[in-house]
Amino acid sequence: MSDLKPTLSKKSKYYIEKHRYYELKHFCLQYPIWQKAYTAIDGLIKRPYDLEKFKPDIEDPTAWAAIARTNYRNKMELVEQAAIATDSELYKYILVGVTEERTYDQIKARLEIPCSRETYYDRYRKFFYILNKTRE
Repeated sequence: MSDLKPTLSKKSKYYIEKHRYYELKHFCLQYPIWQKAYTAIDGLIKRPYDLEKFKPDIEDPTAWAAIARTNYRNKMELVEQAAIATDSELYKYILVGVTEERTYDQIKARLEIPCSRETYYDRYRKFFYILNKTRE
């Protein structure tokens, strides 16, 4: 769990409403689920018979798979692009923090993040501010 309070002062440059922050946070926490589904659908496309068993109510299971994969990829790219726009040098650490709900200390211990706690949490707030703008 992050060290951040869900509410920032309205005077903050990265202010977003508390419930919108929670919505975006939970959106990002689905990222690993999207990755797994994207990969699983890719495997099913390579085995059309299994794909038909997976989604028998769709007339064209290959079209369904293509649409589903595109949907998952678009969501993942939205999160990834917001992280890159936040900080091109720290985006990998930001991505871990927002998609795996890792704290600065956990990221520091595991990945040796090259910035201070204050810098990381400033970028963390900026990430959600950017995502809020791009996911309207």
